[in-house]
Amino acid sequence: MNSTRSGTAPTPFDHRMAVFGSDDDFVAAALPFLAEGLAAPDEPPPVAIAAPGNLDVLRDALGGDAKDVNFIEHTDWYSGSAANAVAQGAGYLAAHAAPGGRIHLLMEPVWGGRAGRSVRESAEWIRYEALANLLFAPMATTALCVYDTRTAGSAVVAAARRAHPDTEVYEDPIRLAAELDAVPLPPAPADARRIAGGVAKDAVRTWANARGLPLVEAELFAEAVAEATGLGPVTGALLWGEAPGCVAELSLARRVDDPLAGFVPPPAAELEPGQGLWFARQVCAYVDVRDDGEGATVRLQYA
Repeated sequence: MNSTRSGTAPTPFDHRMAVFGSDDDFVAAALPFLAEGLAAPDEPPPVAIAAPGNLDVLRDALGGDAKDVNFIEHTDWYSGSAANAVAQGAGYLAAHAAPGGRIHLLMEPVWGGRAGRSVRESAEWIRYEALANLLFAPMATTALCVYDTRTAGSAVVAAARRAHPDTEVYEDPIRLAAELDAVPLPPAPADARRIAGGVAKDAVRTWANARGLPLVEAELFAEAVAEATGLGPVTGALLWGEAPGCVAELSLARRVDDPLAGFVPPPAAELEPGQGLWFARQVCAYVDVRDDGEGATVRLQYA
């Protein structure tokens, strides 16, 4: 079991990290982990979620044992935002893990694609790695996050070490998330549409559709913005951008404070209105929350 450097209580969630730069190093890290999962009593088969090439190498190395491991291409698992990955993980554990979430998961985010396409995107995935320590703390899941230095750069690997309890540089997840949130957001453009007071869902839908979002997507974006207004009294709003990168920014009269806001899966498995910021995070590529004084800014970007 793990414990954080800040002295928080140990949790069942076993969150590990392995770094490799060759096929041989990947196999050396993956085989003992999967063997541990195969030997664990009362656990379902372990799962390997990785790049297709790495999965092929792993199948060859496993030989006959490959039939006892589930293989998932990482682009099928990590198919959207970091918040979508939280939903994917929670849903998989609910459907396939043993009681208490017992299962071994070998996991490789798409650092050669979405997760590594920009500094901002990488920061979102490091946040996901950090908050996973809290979100899945009650679960007896064993996860090995593998980082291929051929696709994940040195800066990403260094940041990821701070999100894994089995490293010497592990940071408390709340502290690490706060550090990421301390980075200022880019300013809104001068031509952003300003709305005083509350913002109406119909107005957002009409505006987004006029900016090029298909009506169904404009409706989803408007619903996400409406869900975010539930965080507190809205004193003003800004709208800007063109499809698919439509942006809404809400000014709230109170702080949000909770770094897990919108990341905790609701009881209902299906995505539906009424789930607050969780719904917004599942719909939008980015949802940034910045507390400031007695209020907060919430910026939602559709894609």
